Amino acid sequence: MTSTGTPGGSARSQDARRQTITEYVLERSTATAAELAELTGVSLMTVHRDLDELARLGVVRKFRGGVSALPSSVFESSLDYRMGVNRAEKEAVAAAAAELVEPGMSVMLDDSTSALALARLLVAAVPLTVVTNARRVVEVFAGVPQTRLIGLGGEYSHTHDSFLGVPCAEAIEALSVDMVLVSTSAMDARTTYHQEQDVVMVKRAMLAAGHRKVLLMDASKTRRTALHRLCPVDDFDHLVVDGAVEPSLLTELRERTDVRVAATGT
Repeated sequence: MTSTGTPGGSARSQDARRQTITEYVLERSTATAAELAELTGVSLMTVHRDLDELARLGVVRKFRGGVSALPSSVFESSLDYRMGVNRAEKEAVAAAAAELVEPGMSVMLDDSTSALALARLLVAAVPLTVVTNARRVVEVFAGVPQTRLIGLGGEYSHTHDSFLGVPCAEAIEALSVDMVLVSTSAMDARTTYHQEQDVVMVKRAMLAAGHRKVLLMDASKTRRTALHRLCPVDDFDHLVVDGAVEPSLLTELRERTDVRVAATGT
């Protein structure tokens, strides 16, 4: 059945539908537009608009009559793609993490979308010293009174909209902050992971620079692995997750660190 409502629906319904399409194509490697219209219950025209956007983000490759999946490392690293995925969950995690930050602290934020959501809340927690390699986090705090803002340089990554590489890691090594708050792309009960070596290098440097270490993760990133090991879960002082994480996994994680479960709306 196809939809007769407004083309594409709300922004959140679009994001959810496009995530469904992405997961379907990843699982099967290819899919036709007709299959995806049946799957999502929208018109072929709407599906084609979704596929055009997913192709623009580097998630899929279009061909006549359908699409094929690109390697997961391509789109899992794309900031534009990550910005639209699990937004409500990330905002809930950010709200819970904000409770750990007190005025007067020095905090370091990575280039994750969870940290960006947190940054938007922390403007109310000033005075703060904020250190980041993420251009969009710099934009959040630029001009905010009572904020000392330190931007980490390095090689600019268009994919991440942030600064990475050896120069960034070396800049981090010169600093020491009260709290580091980061996210990553995958974790299981024991270990955290990321698919990119350069990102792992910068996140490790950040974690070494913090007196307290906080991991921000939504449930979609759990029970997963990626190519590179970042660090053990018990290296973090706090883990903040949303309420969709499996209870059995929460039990295992609580054996290794302080776990805080964010309240999510209905």
